[in-house]
Amino acid sequence: MTEQKMLLGYAATVEAIIFASDKPVRERELRHHIPDEQDMAEIIDMIRQRFDVSCGIELRQVGDGWAFRTRAEVAERLNQHKKIERPLSRAALEVLAIIAYHQPITRAEIEEIRGISLSKGTMDILLELIWIEPRGRRRTLGRPLTWGTSPAFLDHFGLDDITDLPGLDELKSAGLLRKGQILGAQIDSPATIQNDKSEKEDANLLDDQLIEGAMVEAGLSVRTDVVSERDHDREEADT
Repeated sequence: MTEQKMLLGYAATVEAIIFASDKPVRERELRHHIPDEQDMAEIIDMIRQRFDVSCGIELRQVGDGWAFRTRAEVAERLNQHKKIERPLSRAALEVLAIIAYHQPITRAEIEEIRGISLSKGTMDILLELIWIEPRGRRRTLGRPLTWGTSPAFLDHFGLDDITDLPGLDELKSAGLLRKGQILGAQIDSPATIQNDKSEKEDANLLDDQLIEGAMVEAGLSVRTDVVSERDHDREEADT
């Protein structure tokens, strides 16, 4: 078998794995299906050439993973208007924005930025959507748990990387931030977020025990009874 045919076979395998997955596939997972000496960039480039601008879908990098997505110009013609049964509350949007721009961040730091205590239900919603995830524990007194956005957050908002978030000047020019208005003292630049992310890469390698501990600390069950717990807390608050 010629080298070109072997490369085509590897590309077909990687393409099938990405296509069959319901979420972005990390490159290290794709590595399990091709020889160690094979250049992954060469395979990705080959797949991208197959799905060029003439196709309705494209291969996109989402964080540290790859996924097939509908091209933006085609997606505009496929949009469907439907009623959203449970839109995000203003509090949830505020918390999500703070986490996105200040990650990794602790619960206490989120409350300090907002100037109000953080309700358990707000974190529940973001965790159920899989838009946030534990990022490890801060090496300070009490070792508080830190939070950050997840690959699902990038995928939902069409971002290739966290550095694609709009900066302070862009938010002001778009009229989303009034003159003199500041989110949490100062919005971190996307470059700063990326640097912090790389510096704390080791802290992001959480094992199952740490993730389970994070869910318990957040007041969540590791089973499927999250909604019932939240509803119970709300009923007690109402009474």
